[in-house]
Amino acid sequence: MEKSSLVHLSPQIPKGRRDGWIIKAAAVVALILVVTIPQWTVTSRVSTCQPSDGSDGDHPQRFVTNPLPESASAPPYGQFPLPNDPFRFLPCTNLTLPPALNETNVDRTWAALYDPDPARWTWASPKSNATTTGDPYAGRAIYLCGFLDVPLDYTNKSDSRIARLAVTKLQVSGLARVDPGSPRSASAGQKSERTLVIEPGGPGGSGTSYAFRSAENITARLSGGKFDVLGWDPRGVNSSLPAFACFPHDVDRDHWKLLRTQHRAVSPSPKYQLELTDAMNNALFRACWERHGDLGRFIGTSFVARDMEEIRIALGEDELTGYLVSYGTGIGQTYAAMFPGSVGRMVLDGTEYVPDHRELGGFGWTALDNGTDAWNDGFLGECLNAGPEHCALAKPRDGKLVTLPDLKARMADLLSSLATRPIAGYTESSGPSLVTYSAIVNTLYGAMYNAERWPAVAKTLYELEMGNSTLAAALLERWEFDPSRPCSDFAKPSSDELFNMVVCADAYDAPQPDGLDWWLSLWANMTTKSWIAGNSRFYDVFPCRHFTTYWPQPAEVYRGNLSVTLKQPVLLIAETYDPATPLRNGRRLAQEMGHQNARLIAHHGYGHSSVDTSNCTDTIARDYILHGKLPDEPETACYANEKPYLYGVGQNKTAGAAGNLEDPVKVWREHLGNYRF
Repeated sequence: MEKSSLVHLSPQIPKGRRDGWIIKAAAVVALILVVTIPQWTVTSRVSTCQPSDGSDGDHPQRFVTNPLPESASAPPYGQFPLPNDPFRFLPCTNLTLPPALNETNVDRTWAALYDPDPARWTWASPKSNATTTGDPYAGRAIYLCGFLDVPLDYTNKSDSRIARLAVTKLQVSGLARVDPGSPRSASAGQKSERTLVIEPGGPGGSGTSYAFRSAENITARLSGGKFDVLGWDPRGVNSSLPAFACFPHDVDRDHWKLLRTQHRAVSPSPKYQLELTDAMNNALFRACWERHGDLGRFIGTSFVARDMEEIRIALGEDELTGYLVSYGTGIGQTYAAMFPGSVGRMVLDGTEYVPDHRELGGFGWTALDNGTDAWNDGFLGECLNAGPEHCALAKPRDGKLVTLPDLKARMADLLSSLATRPIAGYTESSGPSLVTYSAIVNTLYGAMYNAERWPAVAKTLYELEMGNSTLAAALLERWEFDPSRPCSDFAKPSSDELFNMVVCADAYDAPQPDGLDWWLSLWANMTTKSWIAGNSRFYDVFPCRHFTTYWPQPAEVYRGNLSVTLKQPVLLIAETYDPATPLRNGRRLAQEMGHQNARLIAHHGYGHSSVDTSNCTDTIARDYILHGKLPDEPETACYANEKPYLYGVGQNKTAGAAGNLEDPVKVWREHLGNYRF
């Protein structure tokens, strides 16, 4: 690791962090008028619920499960955590969240969370070929929850503060029974030869949630179920501590973003909208400073890369094996450059190009290549190729077949009408709502991340054209606060603001222009280049105008190149129609890293990262993870197995059929659950 590549920076007193607080009062007044702003599904949410368990803000209320009765026999799998386990793993239950940072006896508090009843643990799905032994858990992988303490500031040994990283591992061997008379397995409870460390991106994606959702599929896809999978919440995220949330409740964030993300096409005055948003961004960062102080200095990508090295060391493995996605590839690139001797078999899927993020607004304007192409060629073009049986928008109009120019014009007319006037909607859960231009465009951009959801979105647009807003109103209910859930589930606000902190910290030294004219021009240019992605990506970077007002210098940034000689070459996967990380990124990265350090799969398909399944891509990735084998060629082309709207049609003739589509709202909610990564 080159010394000159890492910039260590001393803290400075934030300048003017008290400026503009009067905006808070103005924003409150503006929020009263929110229903007049056509930019989201507008419903009223009021949170009256307060945590009743004395929770300290680090965690939601923990529901205590019932322990085994006193008369019960000893725990069949013994006691946890095991001695000398650096992660202090316990079988996962609804209790196993890391202890609060102010906990005085961490080990005792954590050990007390162990529930000896395996019926309340989180097990993987039973294997289809499992034999009947009378033991429902025999041969099943187990989810283990733990944590790892790391320095908050790696550059200052005199700072004793820590970050407590939440960790979840899928142990494919399961657990070994210790109770007398139980069958024994030589492999049960054993750590695998390698551990696949996973990170879903963001910034701000939860690796523990990713593990619970996807670890079983990841180990099956990349190692044939041979390797354990470990996900962690990066510092500031979700269950890691301290978590970076700048609102006391999610409902407050829901209200705030109604005004803060209005699209340019529906703003009567883009200049006024930018002035308002800029003031709100300033107020938001002020709130982050008030709640977290200098924490914003310690959550940039280089520190996350250092955390990943600490995870490798704690695993006791000589090199890191990983599957890192989206922004996770940025962590991976930084890690490889900082710790080249620790690089093992690492797959970077949906590749970013880290140098872009050092530019002013680079996280936004460098990622616009594919969004519109995915819409035109994929969402619309593949709809017509699949036909009306599988895509509602392909249904003939006035007895005539639909052509691509016709469909483009229809969708443009629909969006234009929404920009002029929102459509009234209603949902049972929220009552009156509005289907707005901004909400629909945000939804369409999100849909480009996974083509499996396209039939549901196409049906929604078709019905909206026909004057039926029911599906659209339901799909656009995208609130973080859910009043129907128990109070304890949302006592702890989500850590969404971590995203801004990382993006802005990584570009903190990009020269800032005076005033808003440059940003106004950037907004116009980005939305002109991509109507579907331009607004969303612009709002990702616009808050960075105020980062150095409160955190003048992050503790460390990596500013070196990416051509460091690695212990092992890495495998890059970049997609032709990826709406967030275009193929161009992967090619630039492969060129800079060089042939001895990287190979590239050009994955021809739709969606973000290689979600569009390709046997070719999966075979190369599996050979690499299991055996370290890579193609000789610098770039290999792989193609998705199936086309959008026709997934599974070969196996099930009704799959994907427009008339037999499963509940579109349910399909979309499942997509959002993964999209949050």
